[in-house]
Amino acid sequence: MAGGVVKSSGGGGRRGRRKGRAAAMSEINITPMVDVMLVLLIIFMVAAPMLTVGVPVKLPETAATALPTEQEEPLTISITADGRLSIQNTEVADAELIPKLQAIAAERTSKKVFLRADGSIPYERVAQVMGALNAGGFNEIGLVTDAEGPSFGAGAASDAATDTGSGG
Repeated sequence: MAGGVVKSSGGGGRRGRRKGRAAAMSEINITPMVDVMLVLLIIFMVAAPMLTVGVPVKLPETAATALPTEQEEPLTISITADGRLSIQNTEVADAELIPKLQAIAAERTSKKVFLRADGSIPYERVAQVMGALNAGGFNEIGLVTDAEGPSFGAGAASDAATDTGSGG
C-alpha cells in the first residue's frame, strides 16, 4: 500500500469562508465598557465632594490659623452676648447696619470683613448679620474664633480668623 499525502481544498481549515474577510464576532467585548465605567467612576468620585451646597463654618474655639494681613485696616463687626452690633468700636442699631455698610463699602477697596460673634448667641442671629453684611456689599466674610478650642489632631495656634467666603 502506498502512503501519500492528502491535501484538502478547503483553504487551511476555513470551511465555507471567503478569503480576506473576517467572520462576524458573536461575543460582546466588555473591555471598553469596563474602561468607560472606571473613568466615569473616577469622575464622579472627584466631582461629588464639590457638589455639596453650603458655607463652610468654623464655630468659636477652633485650631485654625490666622489669615494673612492686608495693607488696609480690616473691618470688624462684633455681636455681643446680648445681641448688640458694633462696627469696629461704634455700636450700631440693626436698622442702620446695611446703609452704614454700603457707605463703608463705597470707600474701601477690599470687600473682606471679619465677624466676631459671642459663642453663646443663637446661630440664627449670626446668619442674619452675615446676610446684612452681604447686602451691604461685603461678600468675603471671615469668622473670628478663639484658637484654644479642640484641635482635632492639629497643633494649637493663636487667635485666628477663618475665611468662610459667604456668597449669599
